[in-house]
Amino acid sequence: MSNAFRPSRPVKYRAVTRQNVKRTREWTLIPRDLRKAIEIVSLVLPFRTNEYVMRDLIDWSNLPDDPIFQLTFPQRGMLEPESYDRIAGLMRGGAPKDEMDAAVSGIRLGLNPHPAGQMTHNVPTLDGRPLKGVQHKYDQTVLFFPSRGQTCHAYCTFCFRWPQFVGMDDMTFAGKEIGPLVEYLKRNPQISDVIFTGGDPMIMRTQVFREYVEPLLTSGLDSLRTIRIGTKAIGYWPQRFVSDADADDLLRTFERIIRARKNVAIMGHFSHPVELSTPVAREAIRRIRSTGANVYMQSPVIRHVNDSSDTWAKLWRRGVKLGCIPYYMFVERNTGARNYFEVPLARVWKIFQGAYQQVSGVGRTVRGPSMSAFPGKVHILGITEIDRRPAFMLEYLQCRDGRLARTPFFAKFDPEITWFNDLEPLRESDRPFFLEPDSETNPNVDSLAS
Repeated sequence: MSNAFRPSRPVKYRAVTRQNVKRTREWTLIPRDLRKAIEIVSLVLPFRTNEYVMRDLIDWSNLPDDPIFQLTFPQRGMLEPESYDRIAGLMRGGAPKDEMDAAVSGIRLGLNPHPAGQMTHNVPTLDGRPLKGVQHKYDQTVLFFPSRGQTCHAYCTFCFRWPQFVGMDDMTFAGKEIGPLVEYLKRNPQISDVIFTGGDPMIMRTQVFREYVEPLLTSGLDSLRTIRIGTKAIGYWPQRFVSDADADDLLRTFERIIRARKNVAIMGHFSHPVELSTPVAREAIRRIRSTGANVYMQSPVIRHVNDSSDTWAKLWRRGVKLGCIPYYMFVERNTGARNYFEVPLARVWKIFQGAYQQVSGVGRTVRGPSMSAFPGKVHILGITEIDRRPAFMLEYLQCRDGRLARTPFFAKFDPEITWFNDLEPLRESDRPFFLEPDSETNPNVDSLAS
């Protein structure tokens, strides 16, 4: 591996959590009212960052508006006023732990902790038993949640997987062993892609990651073509690929996968161009790409963080310059602190359109805006007019019923709607696209999909 860039001295990873954030120098830079809000909200929603994010990515002179501060530090508006006041009152009154825990649990359960049927419809079975740590929503792709990758270098405040981090054990996806997944893949040769997700699989040491990967390479899985790794590490801890003690071993593992004639796709979660601004982040991408792996870029539109066309255009241009592939612009999911982060669909479309127009053809690989809703990935194609009525034009990029993919349909236009569940069919012929899989099937669906 080339060592074109190395820090002057090794940088040790140090997590910053609710328990130790007050001991950091930066804590004193946060205004008192913001500090109190962080303490209160972080009792309900997870908080974790690290010294690299705090030192190199946050502009402490721009609080509270700095996008990375908004992206990693809990904000008062993330809780509804009544929920915030309740937790604040319990704190002031010195409530016993069991009373506080009950209040926190009640608020969490009201935040739609597992949207889009993750717990009820995405879990496959093997010999009649649920397959732990696995989701299978679309024919060709399965998600695997390794049990030792169930945290992140820093938590995004908008994250739709926040239940993984707050002790909601009955709502956590985690697989201790790769063997059951290997058997499932053998019985389902239509699956071509395995996505390692979490948490963040790049929180694992290389030796542990390799223990999960190696059976996928040595079990005769010819139908498996691509191993994807969903990670925020390039943005939040690029040292993982550059100067960590086992960084070189990790890159050799990527090379090992490629020698086994599988593709390596790093599904990088990049929410703001500043995440690609540091020398170590740029070097991380260079080193990853030197193995033959590809780096893809995806993120939702997040109010207070990246809800402008110029920000997205800058992100895509900067990524393309480094050799990354713009992949998805998502719509913020209907979970967690959605009321704080969500953006109306009509505005999201305008943001996408404005950014797309600013990039060259090699940056126009991006797809979006896309909603990962219950039926599938709903792609907003635009805003149009049908029979003199304004409408959203939509399609499924992926769908539980794969026959419906790339078939246009229409929804009534409403400038305030923020999620697919609130859309209504424009015409009767559009109604089949809005039925949930376990609902009574519209008899016209076969002709629509043909």
